[in-house]
Amino acid sequence: MTTMLVASSGGHFTQLAELWPRFEGDTEDCVWVTFDSPQTRSMLQGQRVEYVPYIRPRGFASVVRNVPQAFRLIRKYQIKNVISTGSAIALAYLPYSAVRGIPTHYIESATRVEGPSVTGKALARIPGIKLYNQHEAWADKHWTFVGSVFDGFQSEKLENPPDRIRRAVVSVGTMEDYGFREFLAKLAVYLKDTDEVLWQTGSTAVHDLNINGKEVVPAHEMEEAMRKADIVVAHAGTGTALTSLRMGKRPILVPRDSSHGQHVDDHQFQTAHLLDRMGLAISRRVEELTAADLLEGASYRITRQAESRPLRL
Repeated sequence: MTTMLVASSGGHFTQLAELWPRFEGDTEDCVWVTFDSPQTRSMLQGQRVEYVPYIRPRGFASVVRNVPQAFRLIRKYQIKNVISTGSAIALAYLPYSAVRGIPTHYIESATRVEGPSVTGKALARIPGIKLYNQHEAWADKHWTFVGSVFDGFQSEKLENPPDRIRRAVVSVGTMEDYGFREFLAKLAVYLKDTDEVLWQTGSTAVHDLNINGKEVVPAHEMEEAMRKADIVVAHAGTGTALTSLRMGKRPILVPRDSSHGQHVDDHQFQTAHLLDRMGLAISRRVEELTAADLLEGASYRITRQAESRPLRL
């Protein structure tokens, strides 16, 4: 029984990759549907995958253009289940699978602390799609709480924290068309004397910041750099935050602000504040971020308790 796993690259893909092994039943017979990126190429080596055209956030014309391929792939693999963590790519696949009578499941991103996304609200109007969320506070008769990708993590104070930052990772994620220059410019000053910094800069222009930026970084390279780093400083994307926690780092999360043209909305503030309250991250606006925050974040490590709860859909 082949399951189709549908997710945009970046944080949505990271969440589905984290949740999928928790599902009860056969997790071997699956095919991934996602965007082609160094992250997905790295993490999906040896697995069945179909790379499909990129859909920009709220790119509804791109959603429509992807629908015929959804028809073709669902028939090609004789799909018996469809599971997605979004975002807009889910709109191209889940309505069709639901209409076909295929068990169809949508898991809202952990980023959505207070309620569903635009994608989630749209899918909630379509009969036959089962809806799940990762925050019990807004679960109801329509949205079933299934646990969170952040389950099981805890923060511990280091006995001998570093006296200065020697290695760091700075990441703004892989969103196209949305730069985060203010963030990178400030970190370029704070980290100018650091021995080694991995700068993942996305679509932000950094030629005049005197940093060696990489637009995208393969997953294995990012994980290794985070594992060795004293501190991770990043936008408040769920995928980046989750990867940092998995690598044992308590990140500093700086949310993108839609009023400054850094994102389509302000959901990253929800993520940053949630993880700050849980003690798993430090949340700061760009204008609030200080050099002292970097040493504070480097004074902790993240560990994980026993295996998280199994998921039953």
